[in-house]
Parts: sequence; structure tokens; C-alpha cells
Amino acid sequence: MSERVFKRLFEPAKLRGKTLRNRIVFGAHTANMAEEGLPTERHVGYYAERAIGGAGMIVVEPMPVHQAAVLTRGNFRPSDDSVVPHFRKVTEAIRGNGAIAIQQLYHVGQHADADNSFHAGWSPSGLPSYHDSDGSHRMSEHQIEETIDGFVQAARRCRDAGFDGVEVWAAYHSMLDQFWTPWSNRRDDRWGGSLQNRTRMSREVMTRIRKECGDDFIIGLAINDEPEVEVALRREALAEIIDLHDRDALMDYVTCGTGSYFDFYKIMPTFLYPEKLGADLAAVLKSTVSHALITAESHIRTPENAESVLSEGRADLVSIVRGQIADPHLAAKAAAGRHEDIRGCLSCNQMCWGRRSRDYWISCVINPSAGREWEWGGDRFTAAVRPKHVFVVGGGPAGLEAARVAAERGHRVTLAEASDRLGGQFRLAGLQPRRAQILDLIDWYQRQLSQLQVDVRYSQYVEADDVEREGADHVIVATGSMPPDGAFQRALPQWDGIPGGGPVLSAEAVMAREARPGKNVVVLDDGGNWKGCGTAWKLAEDGHNVTIVTPDALVGKELQRMAADAPLRRALAGLKVKFVTESAIMHWDGGVARVASLLDGTEQEVEADALVFAATSMAQDGLSIELEKRGIAHTSIGDCTASRQAAFAIHDGRKVALGL
Repeated sequence: MSERVFKRLFEPAKLRGKTLRNRIVFGAHTANMAEEGLPTERHVGYYAERAIGGAGMIVVEPMPVHQAAVLTRGNFRPSDDSVVPHFRKVTEAIRGNGAIAIQQLYHVGQHADADNSFHAGWSPSGLPSYHDSDGSHRMSEHQIEETIDGFVQAARRCRDAGFDGVEVWAAYHSMLDQFWTPWSNRRDDRWGGSLQNRTRMSREVMTRIRKECGDDFIIGLAINDEPEVEVALRREALAEIIDLHDRDALMDYVTCGTGSYFDFYKIMPTFLYPEKLGADLAAVLKSTVSHALITAESHIRTPENAESVLSEGRADLVSIVRGQIADPHLAAKAAAGRHEDIRGCLSCNQMCWGRRSRDYWISCVINPSAGREWEWGGDRFTAAVRPKHVFVVGGGPAGLEAARVAAERGHRVTLAEASDRLGGQFRLAGLQPRRAQILDLIDWYQRQLSQLQVDVRYSQYVEADDVEREGADHVIVATGSMPPDGAFQRALPQWDGIPGGGPVLSAEAVMAREARPGKNVVVLDDGGNWKGCGTAWKLAEDGHNVTIVTPDALVGKELQRMAADAPLRRALAGLKVKFVTESAIMHWDGGVARVASLLDGTEQEVEADALVFAATSMAQDGLSIELEKRGIAHTSIGDCTASRQAAFAIHDGRKVALGL
């Protein structure tokens, strides 16, 4: 079955005399897991799990090649041989499980982060950073040579640590890309001006790595596509640069991503963007190179995406990063004809880039074992020593994950859901524009529970007496949360509700179509996340005139960490949604909302047929309280303990099931 569906994906590929068992790459990304600059058991477990899961090649997170290149708290130590024995554990785990091991080498150039590096950013021409408001230092020739040697010595350490090769980073307008790009390279010496001069640094880096590390060492090159930014290199210019390197066989493969420091949102594109973004540039290069293999990267979520890119001849390899964070066994499942068992990435960025953007190590909303493989055993579950009857109350994300993992471990599981379908409030999120991947995930859970013979009981509202009658060995309460009564605004804590007495609709009621607002709607967004923003988007898409009122300085504040806020605001603006920021509603009578600025107190009136409130839900903990009173042993998980995001509900579900 897999050969028919994925004919090209599972063909082996050759790189510098080594054979990749398939064409699936787990591409480079900053996992941010280092401690004191050294890789740890967290790294070993993380990468081993993707090798066990069948990836053909794994590119380990980037190594900064110089102190000026340090970008995150979890970066590795640059210019320090002490990393070598620690990396040997990582390469042994990858290669011992059948994958090729590569490490990316990077330098961000002018876009440095002094908070972490305590070093000036170095760049070709001293232009300002797009990472923050800092400037950068124009490099001397000596400093250019120092940086080239930093790449070479980093590659040597990789070879000594057992890596099969390195991927030299010239993507996202990084150091090497800054030298290539006329806008950022304004030098008039032998490192600037002509194409030969502007590419001298990258050619020297790869030539010297080859000389240092030998003919059997793989050298890759990472670049990016940024067609909407005027000063970035055009695809034709990139093709000319890559052809120049390819004629001398300086690299063995080229990885094509998207976005840059000019437009950071496309580096890790959310569901707001089309899929297979990196394939366009890959196709251009595929038609021009004669030596290097071409890897398409960026929003290639699924094996189906990957197969289409390969079968159309647009690339030789495909990098699936977030897809293999979400399901580390994606490759093995696809190869076995079990692609319907793959847990599909939501393209939400909530726990991968969302945690990295806050300088934490990364994880995953739907795979809470990501980053915890070393302690949780990855995405493979050991059988329970003494199988039990487990009774799960609630079919939202916490209950679904608890039921699934408990059943995977051999427990007999009953799941009771009060409604006629699974998913809880998470399902409502999946009804918002472009978020149907959430519905796909809920369908995945339904298939998994069926395969695992979980007894799912719909339309069963459970009370304490029902729990007693069930007589289960272990009771898990996952009853979720409910919208708050009224409209408590964080900005006005002295009020429990909005003066005026006008009716207030919850975002949940609107998305469930339990409430039908009129033509003109005010959405009071007290959370700054998808609950309010996605509901406003849905209303506007359905033809309502929408005004968002938020206490925050911008619409979608919470979505900044996920690199989703600006694309969302563009979508809302395109639907003529009005934004009223840094404001609160002082009075609502059912026809007019009186809105006050939190900055200077000035007021305006907004006529509306309905006021929709999006805010933190309240824990639905009545069953837990009653069981506690009766002395009935149980474990409460997810939103019924405290309203939080879905990631923490799924985490709770897996954690409790692993402990049974």
C-alpha cells in the first residue's frame, strides 16, 4: 500500500557515498535544549525518537560558529571542543537507529541578540538588526577570516563527534546571505561588489570545510525564498548564486525554506499560509543544478504533501519538521501503509516556536512527549504491569489523550461524554476559519479509540452516583470548563460585569451556533488569543460588521509568540474588521457600547446588535468536588482543574495515563 501511495518518498537517496533509507528529512530547528551550552539526554531522546520513527536524515539544531552568533539561552557553546563527547551520544542515537546525522552551522550576522551573546553583532556593512533595535559592527577582513575559521572548526567538531556532515546556514538573511545580498553588502573590497566577491565568504567556508573534513563528509547549504521583500534576493539571483557554488561541487544538497528576518512569519508558517511553500524555490533550483540534491522545506506537513513535491520533480528530498515533532513516527507509519494513524501537525506554532520565542525548550501541543522523550519514553508506550478498568469522564482533549494512552498501555477504558460528539470546546476552535486541522485531530482520536476498543459513551452526563456504579479501578475527571457568566474585564477588576444590563453572548455560544448575533457585532476580546480573534474572523467571514475591542496594545497579543498575529490582522483587515485597542467597555445597553480608552479616558460609542465576549473560561469542577466529598478516589486533569490552553490539557492526559 505504501509503495502505491508513496512511490517516490521511500526511494533511497545517495549523498556523498552514504545512503538515505528514504527521502524524509527532519530538518534543522532550534530545539533550545542545551544546558550550560552542552547537549543533554533531552537532545538524545528527542533525536533518537525521530530516527526510530523512520526519518532518512536528521539535521540537528544549529551550532553557532562564533560568540557573535549566539542567539538563544539554549544554544550550544561556540568555539569549544568540550561539546564533542556530548554530541557523540546524539550521533550514536541517530545513526544507531538508521538515520544520517547532520548538524547545521549558523551565524545570524547583523540580526544578533546581545542579551544572550553579550557580543556585538557582526555584519558585512554594519546595518541594524531586524531581531531588535540594536545596530551591528562592520566586519574587518580579519574578522571575516575569523568567522570563516569559526565555520571550519565547528565542522571539524561535528566530524569528530560522529556527524556525517554539516549544513551551512545561508538562509533568512543570515551572515552568508547578508554577504550575497547587495542591499546588506555595501563593501568595496574583495568581499563586496561583484557576484564573485559577494559569494567569496560562502565559497571559502565550504571549500575549507571540505579540505578539513574530507571527501566523504556531507556538506549542505540552507537558503530561503522571500519573493515579497524587495531588497531580498530574487529566485533568479539565488539560482545564479547556487549554480556558482554547484559548478565547483561545493555542497551536496541545498535546503530551500521560506521567510527571513524581513518577514519572520513565513519562517515557521502557521495554518494561515498555503502548504508546500518551500517547493517553489526548490523547483527553480532543481532545474538548474547538476550536482547537489535539492530539499524542499517549509510547511510540508504530511507524507502526501511530500510525495506530491517529489513526484512532480520539484525536489529530491523533503524536510518535514513540525510534522515529525507532532508525530515522530510519521515516516515509519507512512512506510507501513498506516498514514491514517499519523497524528497530523496543527501548524499552530503554540509549543514549538511559541516556547522557543520565549527562550524555553520546544515541545508540541498534540505530542507532549516532544522534549520529554528521555523521561517519558517517547511516543511508544510500555504495557501496564496490572491492567485496570479506567473510567474517563469527558471527551475533550484531556480526556481523549488520557483514554488513548491508557488503552495503548493495555488498560480497559471507558470514556463518557456528555454531548453527542468528541472534542469539547476544542471542536469549536476547529470551526474557526482555516483551523480545520483541529477537526482532523479529533477524527484521529476517534479512529484511535475505536482501534483500541475504548468503550465511548455519548450523551452521558456523569454524576457521582454514576461513578460509584461504574466501579472502575481508576477514575479520571476531564470535565473541562465553561464560559464565564457576564463579562468580567481584566482592565476593570472593580466590576464583575459591564454596567448597562445589555445581553452578553459568549464566543463559545457563537461558534456553537447556540446564539445568532445581528448584523453589527462588538467582540470584546479579553484574552488576545484565537478564541476572540478567530470568532471575530468567523463572524466577519459570515457577513457581520465586526468591531474588536481589546485592552491590549494590538489585536492578537497572545499570538505574537506563535508568529501568527500579523497574518491574522491582515486577514481581519481584509474583511473590514475595525480595531479598538487599549480600551474597555464602560456601558452596554444592548444597542450601544460605550468604549473608553485606557490611556486617556476618552470615550466613543459603538452601535451594535450584539456584544460577544471572549475570555478565560471557568473550571467545570462540580464532579471533582462531589467525588472529593464522598471520598471517591479520582484524578482531575485539564480545564476542570484550571482553564488553560489545549496543550496543557493533552499534557495532563498523557501524564496521568503514563502513571497508571
